[in-house]
Amino acid sequence: MGGGVGGSHVFISWFLEFVPAQNRGTWMVIFSLFWTLGTILEASLAWVVLPALNWRWLLALTALPCVLMLPFFGLTPESPRYLCVQNRMADATAVLERMASANQSDLPPGVLIYNRETKTDHGNLASESECLLPVRQKECKVDDAVSSESGSLAALRTLLSRDLLKSTLLLWFVFYANSFAYYGIVLLTSQLSDANRSCASGVIFGLHQKDTNIYKDTFITSLAEIPGLILSAVLVDWFGRKASMWSMMFACCAFLGPLVFHQNELLTTILLFGARACAMGSFTVLCLYAPEVYPTYVRSTGSGIATAIGRVGGVVCPLVAVALLGSCHQMEALVVFEVVLCLAAVACMFFPVETKGRGMD
Repeated sequence: MGGGVGGSHVFISWFLEFVPAQNRGTWMVIFSLFWTLGTILEASLAWVVLPALNWRWLLALTALPCVLMLPFFGLTPESPRYLCVQNRMADATAVLERMASANQSDLPPGVLIYNRETKTDHGNLASESECLLPVRQKECKVDDAVSSESGSLAALRTLLSRDLLKSTLLLWFVFYANSFAYYGIVLLTSQLSDANRSCASGVIFGLHQKDTNIYKDTFITSLAEIPGLILSAVLVDWFGRKASMWSMMFACCAFLGPLVFHQNELLTTILLFGARACAMGSFTVLCLYAPEVYPTYVRSTGSGIATAIGRVGGVVCPLVAVALLGSCHQMEALVVFEVVLCLAAVACMFFPVETKGRGMD
């Protein structure tokens, strides 16, 4: 699943190259809506299948949409930038002509020019239109003075260069913290109910205990992602990317705060509903912000590495959500989530670039 999730972020980075700045927030919310629908359907599937059958049936039914999706990759156009890097100018021209035709416009006459960038400068980077348009001839000019380093190593060096170092390190931490919080809240949905009952009675419930309330609570909190997406759509273009992220992270902290102490099941579900809405909203804006920060030639690498570091947070969070709650340390577990989220919100304030309304370099 982790690889598939990472692939979705690469797809988002690719797609945003085709979307004007004023529409990127809307399209990002639309894409995230399908993630949310999948989450709701999976929770519904678990609610129905697991009590009647077993986890093998759940995995098999979950895999079906992935198999059905494979034929559609043949219909997906390749990135013109990638084709130009590979010196496949005829293919790049064909993709651009399809884009122009879909938008009922014509490509301007001229020669396709591609200059391989070797230095990052947010103020002086050529725009995508300058590099790829005008297009008519199947020709590409590549700078021969490019370093012999592999593309991945060169991209990593660029990400850690003086111009991008601050953005890169802050993005890595915020991705880690946001994934830690998001997946932690998903786990808290089931773990808090069990912890409250077991710690109150002094009996530790078995890991294989079946409780349909878990699936019901997971389904309800999964629905929270829909208002979270609506909230992010409203905030992202009104207040900007940075303010949207830190405000929703602080709101998530506010919802999780009362859970430091034991609450009844209804209040716990309501608080987790609000926390998950804010976590999903901030994560959506973060996935929009990361590709906008980086120039095209390191965009996929930068977003991909940040996403991978975020998955580390998803791996670590069960050690808190499950281990601490299982040993009746609810206060300590929630304090860890609060601290991580607050630090991530502060990190968002220190992002050096606000990308609202900004063209993608």
